[in-house]
Amino acid sequence: MDWPIAEVARMSGVTARTLRHYDGIGLLAPARIGSNGHRYYGERQLLRLQQILVLRELGLGLPEIGQVLAAQLDEVDALRGHHRRLLAERDRLDALATTVSRTLTDLERSRKDGKPMNGINRPENLFEGVRPEQYGENLRDFPELAQEVARHTGTLSQEEIEAGHRARTAQMVRFAELMAAGLPADAEAVQAEAETQYRTLSGIREVPAEEYRAIGRSCVDNEQWRAAYEAVAPGLAAYQRDVIEVYTADRLS
Repeated sequence: MDWPIAEVARMSGVTARTLRHYDGIGLLAPARIGSNGHRYYGERQLLRLQQILVLRELGLGLPEIGQVLAAQLDEVDALRGHHRRLLAERDRLDALATTVSRTLTDLERSRKDGKPMNGINRPENLFEGVRPEQYGENLRDFPELAQEVARHTGTLSQEEIEAGHRARTAQMVRFAELMAAGLPADAEAVQAEAETQYRTLSGIREVPAEEYRAIGRSCVDNEQWRAAYEAVAPGLAAYQRDVIEVYTADRLS
């Protein structure tokens, strides 16, 4: 049985645009193209798509995924390997959730007492469970931007890459703090963070207003993205979306 591209997009949560991009770069060709020009995918292609998405969730870029898929000989062995890595990723996310929870508890105590953080989190522990390659910002629904990000990252040293990851992690926590403090999405301090976020992204590639708005909406609409934000603080996904919506309307329109 073959499935049309629209049905594959619905089942997988991957846009038809992204599926066409995967075909264009030789990562996932359809089983056939109908007389109407539509792409159709069979069981083997769905299994390959599953592997691509699993490897994306594990932090691999598209070039690396292509290398992995080209090198593997047996699908069962490959899936066993993916399963082991997913279990390791589950443990990492548990550690990350514990780290963020510990940080928020310490921050709340610090604000209540009016004292600095007392060392419940030593600086090196703020990033426990954070794996730098996870912060390619999950741009698979924005393939052109993802390619530019990958190219930009390739020009950086490992120290610069890790510094950028730490900065993005810290910004996520700052957004969570602003939300916890009750500041609305249009508050000046919140929009200042959005300005920093947008300038960082547009420093890699010009990001039109509608694309930035779509990125904000993906914080809620993309299941994996939403889960990542909610792991930091409940409600953060919608908060980030609203912040970007306000920023786009006020400063990019």
